[in-house]
Amino acid sequence: MASKKLQKQTQAIRCQTKRSAQKEHSAPIYLTSSYIFDDAEHARALFARERSGNNYGRYHNPNASELANKIAILEETETGICFATGMAAIFNSIMGHCKSGDKVVASRCLFGSTVQILTRMLPKWGMSHDFVANNASMEEWSAAFTDDTKLCIIETPANPTLEVIDIAALADLCHSKDIILLVDNAYATPFLQNPIALGADMVMHSATKYIDGQGRCLGGIVAGSKKMMEPLEFLLRHAGAAISPFNAWILSKSLEHLDLRMTKHSENALTFAEYLSAHPKVAEVHYPFLSSSPFHKLASKQMRAGGGTLSFTLKVSNKSEQLKEAMQVLDGLSMCSLSANLGDTRTIVTHPAT
Repeated sequence: MASKKLQKQTQAIRCQTKRSAQKEHSAPIYLTSSYIFDDAEHARALFARERSGNNYGRYHNPNASELANKIAILEETETGICFATGMAAIFNSIMGHCKSGDKVVASRCLFGSTVQILTRMLPKWGMSHDFVANNASMEEWSAAFTDDTKLCIIETPANPTLEVIDIAALADLCHSKDIILLVDNAYATPFLQNPIALGADMVMHSATKYIDGQGRCLGGIVAGSKKMMEPLEFLLRHAGAAISPFNAWILSKSLEHLDLRMTKHSENALTFAEYLSAHPKVAEVHYPFLSSSPFHKLASKQMRAGGGTLSFTLKVSNKSEQLKEAMQVLDGLSMCSLSANLGDTRTIVTHPAT
């Protein structure tokens, strides 16, 4: 099938693993830890990587392959690799391309667990890190990029401030210094933003969020060129952070209606952001497609819509009471779930600072 001629939504539906002898219309779940070889030579060739095919459940699974292929197509790149979680995807992206003595530079607005990897784990392997506070300043990024910098990591839109970073400009800067650019695209998904097309080298998703969309399972995906994915594939094979076949199946099926969900998420979020902006007890609303957002112009340039997540701060007279009032707001909500997740069909609210 000439998938490049199809719209993204059609690609998400029609890109499917090869049908079995049962002629199923919907891809089955391949719950198996191993595979049967035709003969001894077939087994040898598979493990020597002289032939393509499934050889062991930690290395390959048809459900994981289908999900990875879909994401690669939707992100307009060559290939993808699935991991057990989004954090496994981030961690393996770093470890696959960095070694002792290398430096990782990241935006200051970053998911907390990613910060923990950079600040507490990397030093154990002799790797350093730096954060850039002003994401809009290419001069500040350039100053942080020293000779030992190997990898740059950004989230855009960022968690939880919804800051937007100019992917194309940063990609040009990274490539001028031979630095790999990894973009966390979990907030936007492939339907609202395509970092590879804007110049990024790798794009990753916490599929746990919008790709699943119903709070059912964990998963992570990284996509990029075959050259970029080779070190990650090695880690997947031997470090073993493989996604389960069931989770891969759930996530692959979820992609079939992700476009519709993200469109509605974005409409709802913008409406709610506009409502909050006019609320007398709200000091600030962070949503990139708000006309008042400092990131509106850039977001409109590199995104198709704003996504389903926003954040806001309360207007308080006494800052010492800010946390107390925030907790009162959370406890006063009746149709929102207090949960440490996002991207669900049900509205979720959380307080990232605590």
